[in-house]
Amino acid sequence: MTQLADLTAATRATLERVAAEFSPAVFASSLAAEDMVLTDLILKSGLPIGIFSLDTGRLHKETLAVLDAVKQTYGHDIAVYRPDPAAVDAYVSGKGLNAFYDSVELRRECCHIRKVEPLGRALAGKRAWITGQRRAQSATRATLDVQEDDPAHGMVKFNPLADWSEQDVWDYLRANQVPYNALHDRGYPSIGCEPCTRAIQPGEDVRAGRWWWENPESKECGLHVVDGKLVRIKSVAA
Repeated sequence: MTQLADLTAATRATLERVAAEFSPAVFASSLAAEDMVLTDLILKSGLPIGIFSLDTGRLHKETLAVLDAVKQTYGHDIAVYRPDPAAVDAYVSGKGLNAFYDSVELRRECCHIRKVEPLGRALAGKRAWITGQRRAQSATRATLDVQEDDPAHGMVKFNPLADWSEQDVWDYLRANQVPYNALHDRGYPSIGCEPCTRAIQPGEDVRAGRWWWENPESKECGLHVVDGKLVRIKSVAA
């Protein structure tokens, strides 16, 4: 088998195990390239794993268009969770629409309102959640494992693509004609909220365009953080 075939088989096996042993489980999709690989595997295999996405209210139109592409391609509606409007209004009126540029603390507060709190609602009542994180994405994810204990949410977290490279992801998408975010073709390998994401330059880290005004060590939104730090409390052999 080729490397991609091996990776795909291993990832499919992980997803099947999650569905069999950790139900109910959900996949948190950012609608980025990695997440479209997992979306394709889950839906084509008919696995009983829910798929949801977080609409922060400040996503690119190209990102939101992926929701329609999934519907058209697979006949599946991705569940969408949005932030509490009152919390957003309080932040904007009290600190400013783009206050996240002023400090890491204000940026993380914005991320908490728009992403972390909705994630908590999406994960309520679940035994495990799945992400599209990869070790090669950034320095903050270099020690990522396929299966981890998640103390922040009191459940198991799976990163089935931990071993995949950027090339592996794109080889899969092209081989399987999987729809993807049009921004990837414009120099955006990692895509978050519109005001917090830029295209990257050749040779830059794939997440260099996320919160580009911050140090690399701080570039996490809080979805994978405990007490302000990216912590791998206990990794479990997959």
